[in-house]
Amino acid sequence: MVLTSRLRRDGYEVVDFGHPVDLLIINTCSVTEDAERTCRYAIRKTLRHSPHAFVAVTGCYAQTGVRELAAIPGIDLVIGNQYKWDVPNLLPPPDTLKKLPKARVLHTKTLGREDFIMPFYGEPSTTRALVKIQDGCNVMCSFCIIPFARGHERSRVLEDVYQEAEILAKGGFREIVLTGVNLGQYSHDGRDFLQLIDRLESIPQLERIRISSIEPATITKALIDRIAASTKVCPYLHVPLQSGDDSILSAMNRPYRLKEFTALVEYACSTIPGLGLGTDLMVGFPGESEAAFLNTYHVAETLPFSYFHVFPYSSRPGTAAVKLPGQVSPVVSSERVRALTALSNRKRAQFVQHHIGRTVSVLFESGERDGFRVGTAPNFLHVAVPSVQAPEGEVRPVLVSGTSDRWAVGQTNPESEMILSGESTL
Repeated sequence: MVLTSRLRRDGYEVVDFGHPVDLLIINTCSVTEDAERTCRYAIRKTLRHSPHAFVAVTGCYAQTGVRELAAIPGIDLVIGNQYKWDVPNLLPPPDTLKKLPKARVLHTKTLGREDFIMPFYGEPSTTRALVKIQDGCNVMCSFCIIPFARGHERSRVLEDVYQEAEILAKGGFREIVLTGVNLGQYSHDGRDFLQLIDRLESIPQLERIRISSIEPATITKALIDRIAASTKVCPYLHVPLQSGDDSILSAMNRPYRLKEFTALVEYACSTIPGLGLGTDLMVGFPGESEAAFLNTYHVAETLPFSYFHVFPYSSRPGTAAVKLPGQVSPVVSSERVRALTALSNRKRAQFVQHHIGRTVSVLFESGERDGFRVGTAPNFLHVAVPSVQAPEGEVRPVLVSGTSDRWAVGQTNPESEMILSGESTL
């Protein structure tokens, strides 16, 4: 969003991917091999229909795979994460935009450790905005390339976060989502994550604050209590478990064990009314036996998750897990992904079913599907209602009356306008 907003201000028209373009900027991911493959596909596809397009690549793949990217024909600019927010300044002027004879590279092997500020541009909108508050990670999980791609933990200056959130709220955004690599480690000038939330809650126009994925070892009882007591912080947590087997957690170098994770989940669910709870699960990690996988399956089935994301282990160069014995075959990994994905679908259906007959507060988003508009409740329940009842960007009470494949279905409930902030609005 930051890059898009800046480019619009510089006179560019932003189009959907797949349309003919003069300029392609790809903000890449390197968490898995598939993510890198998707980046290369996007470049090839763009150059097929726009052979003269200027191609700039930034993000994590540009940080960890700089040589590989610079060697790909058609790429003009490779920009590591240290210079990511400078991309608009590094582009040729729009009227002189043309391909370079070979890729220009701006890259540093190591990234700064200082707390940071970042550019932001408040564009009028009516739904949700992502607000980055933190970057980097010091944990060094054995499977994870992120510390190499993003560097050491560092936090965004608190007042810089506040100013962006305030501008976004005044511009019409109803919800902000706090993002970062290791959110719970936020710390600037002695002020921690809870104190940042305190500051953001003071913005009068801001209706919802959503915490994105947050590591279990950083979630305190004080944070859970604060979510439970808040009228603005959404009753929602996405807490990556990765594995339900302690031996695998140890091999992953995860800083918790199953007993601690379970106690955390039990406290959160007993404290936060209507909590929506998601997690990440990785299968096929080196050494994951059938028994270890079944432990993960049992935990996923037993704990009150609303849904989970399931990933096969992806070997990342430079990580400790590459050297571990007991590599799991892709066929076995795929079977385990399918089993857990099917379980997640059942858990999601149960979560939706639980809301039938209840009134929930729903923020409706852009786009229609078969005459319906989908929005989200504070606890991340997805709700669809007839589009005529749900103007984009509006928050409406919805009486949930049924389910579909992936979300709840209901009708807006005008008689419930007065309970939008009450206990009934999950």
